Amino acid sequence: MEPEDLDWLYRIENDMEAWVHGVTNVPYSHYALRDFIAHSTGDIYSDGQVRMIVETVDGEPVGVADVMSFDAKNNRAEVGIIIERRHRGKGYGTQSLTLLADYALRILHLHQLHAIVALDNEESLRVFEKAGFSKSAFLRDWLYDGERYYEAVLMQKMLSI
Repeated sequence: MEPEDLDWLYRIENDMEAWVHGVTNVPYSHYALRDFIAHSTGDIYSDGQVRMIVETVDGEPVGVADVMSFDAKNNRAEVGIIIERRHRGKGYGTQSLTLLADYALRILHLHQLHAIVALDNEESLRVFEKAGFSKSAFLRDWLYDGERYYEAVLMQKMLSI
C-alpha cells in the first residue's frame, strides 16, 4: 500500500454492503487508514498480516488482497479479497488469489491458506475454487449482519512446489 491509495482504500473499507462477507462492522476513518498505511512494514512477522492493492496493468486500483491471521508455528494464514463491484467478473479475483498463493508459498513459506466465505456468496466461492481452493468445512451461523446469521464455508488451499 502507498499513501496515494488512501482515498480509494477509504471507499473500499467503508462499503457497508461488503461487511456482511467479512468481520468488519464499523467504518474506518481517514486517520486510522493513514496510520495503518504509514505503520505497515509489509513484513508478516512484524505486522501479523500483509495487505496488497490489486491493480490493473495500468496501475488502476481494483481491489484489496490480504494475508492475515498468520500462524507461523503451523505455516498457515487466512486470506481475504475484495474487488470493486465495477471490476468484478474480469478475472482479477482469481488471478490475485493465484498470485497470492504463489507469494505465500515462495516468499512466506506457508503450507496452506484458508478463507471463510459466506455460503450464499456464490461469486466468491467460484473465484476461490477457480484459484484452487477447496471447500473443507461447513460453518453454521458463522457470519452475522446485525439481523440474522449466515452459514459459511471454510475454503482451503494446500501449497506445494
